[in-house]
Amino acid sequence: MTIAYLNGEFLPLQEARISPMDRGFLFGDGIYEVIPSYDGKLVGFAPHIDRMQQGMSFIHIELGLSHDDWLAICEGLMEQNGKGNLGIYLHVSRGADDKRFHAYPEDVEPTVFGFAFEIAEPPVADRSLAKGYKVASTEDLRWQRCHIKSTALLGNVMHFQHGHSSGHNETLLYNARGELTEASACNAYIVKDGVVSTPPLDNQILPGITRLMLLDMLGKDGSIEVQERIITMDEVASADEVWISSSSKEIAPVTEIDGKPVGNGQVGPVWEAAQKIYSANKFNY
Repeated sequence: MTIAYLNGEFLPLQEARISPMDRGFLFGDGIYEVIPSYDGKLVGFAPHIDRMQQGMSFIHIELGLSHDDWLAICEGLMEQNGKGNLGIYLHVSRGADDKRFHAYPEDVEPTVFGFAFEIAEPPVADRSLAKGYKVASTEDLRWQRCHIKSTALLGNVMHFQHGHSSGHNETLLYNARGELTEASACNAYIVKDGVVSTPPLDNQILPGITRLMLLDMLGKDGSIEVQERIITMDEVASADEVWISSSSKEIAPVTEIDGKPVGNGQVGPVWEAAQKIYSANKFNY
């Protein structure tokens, strides 16, 4: 039985209830995070909570929970759900008003919700064992504030479904200029001649925590050159390797895009080296 957290109380997930007037339900008016954990150890807790608090600031949700408060919620969810490999979902909506009105209401209490769900074992940094992802690609048709991790995810869901319905694991997105942005639920990277490149952060791209940690690790390690720059889809097509990253996938190698192989169609050596670095350092954030 899954134990959830709702507004200060741990309770069985099936017993958790919110008002149908909650603005998270009516408008997608909220912010969320997903933090991976392995055997009770959280990955990237501090930057995840920093991003959540920044997202709430962007949309003017005031909530007086500190990092320690969030840590207690996460630890409670892990403990009550058996630890193991768990994703910790945290969600704050603006709360329930007594009417449906687009403007932000005053004097409503935010809704704070969390639950835990099982996630896969972390990737093994061995390209002979790694799963190669097959992805589709399409023009990015989402809203222009993708840097905010909003609960209003219909645009992402529709893009993910575009790939899923054709048997793909993900969908790479590009803007009207033919430049790579990200994927429907991941950040994106290419490798060419040993150099890792990823699009620079702006309003088109979610500032992924795995991305943040990976770039920091690779910069400190120094064995792999990293660039943040504009990447065209022509460059994606000619890349030696393509990766996607998220909290649950860590770094995932892409071996096929729109039915065409990436590079030689095999998981590449730069991915293997980067995943080893990530695996060795991911609990340090």
